[in-house]
Amino acid sequence: MSLTASSKPIELLRLLASRLERLSVDSRWARRASGLRGNIVKVLEEAESRPIASERIELLISRSFEILRAAAQEIPDLEEMLRRSLSTQEKNEPPS
Repeated sequence: MSLTASSKPIELLRLLASRLERLSVDSRWARRASGLRGNIVKVLEEAESRPIASERIELLISRSFEILRAAAQEIPDLEEMLRRSLSTQEKNEPPS
């Protein structure tokens, strides 16, 4: 099956390309995301002129979600960081 530029999977690819572009350059996933985003952009351009095989789209969507999940794992838990900071401050306070 082939997909055209107005199909839902193509729209999802556009959204994923946008999300991949937003990854922090400090992320170890940034380089992979950039390469994948380049492939997505190429497919999106191709989709404007001809149908694209659904298997190709599905592979790009799957890989995009894998990279976004992995990059999200690098985001620190702010609540845990705050708890640790408060705990450290309490331990370092002089006794009254």
